[in-house]
Amino acid sequence: MPPPKQQQQAPAPEPLPTPSYPAIESFIERATAEEVQGLFTPIKESLGVLKGPKVEHGKKVQVALSNAEELLGILLETRERLIAEAQANKGRR
Repeated sequence: MPPPKQQQQAPAPEPLPTPSYPAIESFIERATAEEVQGLFTPIKESLGVLKGPKVEHGKKVQVALSNAEELLGILLETRERLIAEAQANKGRR
């Protein structure tokens, strides 16, 4: 009878590094709604000129860009609202 195999302990996986996107973060911190629109406009225009089999992929990308643009707009509105609330609270003291 062969000896029982010892179970080897797998090494504990190292935690993944926290992703950091400083360019996007700094853009969001100071961008206006017009700058966000300006960011997506050239991309949308270039997707509009696609022809052939890439058109279907272009449509999917346009939907994704619209969603991203909408989310960034909501984020900017929230930031402006929070700043306005913080300034209003300082005035009450």
